[in-house]
Amino acid sequence: MEKLKLKPINEQVMVITGGTSGIGLATVEMAAKKGARVVFCSRNEQDLFEIEHKLNDIGLSVLAVVADVRNIASLEQVWMKAVNTFGGLDTWVNNAGGSIYGPLLEIPEDQERDLFETNFWGLRNGCHVAVKALKEKGGAIINIGSEVSDRSIPLQGMYAASKHAVKAYNDALRIELMHDGLPISVSLIRPTAIDTPFPDHAVNHLRMGEPSLPDPVYHPDYVAEAIIKCATTPTRDIYVGAPSKMSSIMEFFVPGIADKQATRTVFKGQSAGTTLPHTEENEGLTHAPQKEGELLGHHKGKHKATKTMKQPHIADLKH
Repeated sequence: MEKLKLKPINEQVMVITGGTSGIGLATVEMAAKKGARVVFCSRNEQDLFEIEHKLNDIGLSVLAVVADVRNIASLEQVWMKAVNTFGGLDTWVNNAGGSIYGPLLEIPEDQERDLFETNFWGLRNGCHVAVKALKEKGGAIINIGSEVSDRSIPLQGMYAASKHAVKAYNDALRIELMHDGLPISVSLIRPTAIDTPFPDHAVNHLRMGEPSLPDPVYHPDYVAEAIIKCATTPTRDIYVGAPSKMSSIMEFFVPGIADKQATRTVFKGQSAGTTLPHTEENEGLTHAPQKEGELLGHHKGKHKATKTMKQPHIADLKH
């Protein structure tokens, strides 16, 4: 991957799925401000075009496309609109995803399958389209994994399972493209807890309590920075947030100790301790969330997001 050269961000056309909140929205804005022409998609039509108008009004080159990652034909249309509007494609970011909070044995099967349709099959569909788009001139595929890509956690077991699947698919695809000599880098971003509407969009089956994120929680700009790095410099993996890398280290060296620690800390860390009525509003797996994150990078989450020195929070694995 070291021999592969990627374009500077200000010369790129980038596609970002799940681009209307959280990590996706932060990356849309950051990449566009750095000069990229950005095509972003979501099922949430209202917020999608509101964001497009606001960003275009301040002089940024962005294009909003309504798309469902579970439908590969929908993503092919995103690719075609990127080509027709901006003349090509250089980077594809598979970011769309969701979660389910609750004990594994109490979650309905249909919701578990819906989760995989978005988190895994949606990413698979994006990779298929991206390889077709990039195989001649080259570029980058960037997949959003998680700190649970290696180390699973209770109460989000199906989410962790989907992110394990994402990592396995990501790694196999990278090797196959290397074997075939295709000029495409494949990167996996592994964020720790990020201050986004992630818990608000998740399906809630907790016995008591509103879904929450364990401390420490990091600002989504950290993940956007990591994505832009992978878009311009071939990079195998990036851990965003020290807890993400620590989870992988503990899984490799002391998994039994990590299991015991999880029984003491992880259950409480995923519940805010307040009740939340179970309504359709938080069932973003099947239906698009009714309201996404704040626009233009001004998301006001429920958590105190860490935003200090850059280097301690972004750890790279370079191969």
